[in-house]
Amino acid sequence: MTNVANISWLSCYKPNPAATLRLFCFPYAGSSALIYRDWARRFPASVEVCPVQLPGRGSRLREKPFVRMDQLVKALLREMRPYLSSKPFAFFGHSMGAVIGFEIARLLRRENAALPVHVFVSGRGAPQLMRPKAPTYNLPDAAFKQELRRLKGTPSEVLAHPELMEVVMPLLRADFELIQTYTYTYEQPLNIPITALGGLEDEISREELEGWRAETTAAFSVRMFEGDHFYLTTNQQLLPPILAEELSLDGLGNEKPVSSCA
Repeated sequence: MTNVANISWLSCYKPNPAATLRLFCFPYAGSSALIYRDWARRFPASVEVCPVQLPGRGSRLREKPFVRMDQLVKALLREMRPYLSSKPFAFFGHSMGAVIGFEIARLLRRENAALPVHVFVSGRGAPQLMRPKAPTYNLPDAAFKQELRRLKGTPSEVLAHPELMEVVMPLLRADFELIQTYTYTYEQPLNIPITALGGLEDEISREELEGWRAETTAAFSVRMFEGDHFYLTTNQQLLPPILAEELSLDGLGNEKPVSSCA
């Protein structure tokens, strides 16, 4: 039976070979698989949570991060492929991770391969609605730090620590370049249920989330939560049971979710 606990691209903190579905989780810019570390115990036993560890962070800190979406998606799918055939799977991605999951699903379709049973896109407006903005990944250090403060995704103690910033700045610049150089290309909508999720105080509006409806001919819904762009960090207890509920509508992962107080 395939085990995903020990390969570099996947960090399965709680391997569950008996699960009937795998949920691959893609990180937002500057983050690592650690953001999903506690999710496994908040899902029913039928779901194996498989956080994706991209190069340049965590256990892969010394590896060069990708700066082009098409190259990352192809390389990531090559590593994931052996783990997509043994049981059904779904994708969850936040912000940058939403685009990664979406593009991997489209690449799988182009290859006539097995598709995810559900795609969860979080904290990211529909790609066809995104308008080009002036890039920030190449700003001078002081201006780049100011942009990080505005986005509120980097802890203030990290921003104030020169040695830490020296470590994380190259990764943040690379991830920003990855998403800011991404170009959406129209394809026929996926025949996969899509759920778009967002924070009520995020600058990504509900209307932008609703735009994902155009990317599927299957079921679509929007779920909103208290919080800003990083609402998922303040909803760690609430979010996994809601995703499990959505998966149960697909007929998978349909055991009773683990208590949010676990």
